[in-house]
Amino acid sequence: MTSANTDLTALVNTAWMLRKIHFPASIQFNYPTGTKVLSVTGSHCSLNCAHCGGHYLKNMTPLQHISADCQAGNLHDCTSCLISGGCDSHGKVPLASNWELLKKLKATKRMNLHVGLVSEEEAKKLPEVCDVVSFDMVGDDETIREVYGLDKSASDYRKSYNILRKYVKVLPHICIGLRGGKISGEYRVLEMLAEDGADGLVFIVFSPTKNTRYAAKEPPPLEEVVKVFATARRMFPHIPIHLGCMRPKGRYREKLDVLAVRCGVNKIVVPTKKAVETAKNLGLKISYGEECCVL
Repeated sequence: MTSANTDLTALVNTAWMLRKIHFPASIQFNYPTGTKVLSVTGSHCSLNCAHCGGHYLKNMTPLQHISADCQAGNLHDCTSCLISGGCDSHGKVPLASNWELLKKLKATKRMNLHVGLVSEEEAKKLPEVCDVVSFDMVGDDETIREVYGLDKSASDYRKSYNILRKYVKVLPHICIGLRGGKISGEYRVLEMLAEDGADGLVFIVFSPTKNTRYAAKEPPPLEEVVKVFATARRMFPHIPIHLGCMRPKGRYREKLDVLAVRCGVNKIVVPTKKAVETAKNLGLKISYGEECCVL
């Protein structure tokens, strides 16, 4: 066994021991059939990001398909909504024009919002329309420019995160390998969160997507992903860590999910069978959820 493998094994073992010390012997697997995913911009995004290119917006229901009385749009069979959408040229998800409809949805559904960068005034109003904000954190200025095409910095994302925390519950999201499969800023985000505080943490993993600028790239090496997972558990032994739905499929996902369990994550969205088996073999009691991982 090489020194690198020995070091990685030791890191994973430490992460697992910390999880055992600070959390019950249980894990949650979510199959989010109870969460309706809605886009406030339909399939449009002003940024055309390198990793997405608007592709994922096409799988969301346009908010415009929801009637003013919230009866249309197949909402009867959901208990929550994930409100997302494309960003404008400033990195904001434009919510204002749909505010009254969002308030009506909030009256009967639990609401998870993607908001992008925000001002203080925008953040103050968010409790009217949401229960939690999912906020994408980026720790590298060049990654922001390359992926999003924004003239923004990691400090801008950190500022928005801390503004949001003053008014709503926020679950920071880190996309491992966002810069076309490269690790670039993920550890800086962990350092920022350690300094500023976090109630929980959600990881997603870059997945090459057809017809995007990063279509020919590869997912980040599993060893690098595991290092991020295990480092996060070591830095944040007391907070829940989740593996979200956005991650590569196939054999990569099989290995990823097993390693995530071994690194001490608390929740996985749509886990592979091997991840479930691993959890059972490790003595974890399994519970199941029907909403997105932050709810």
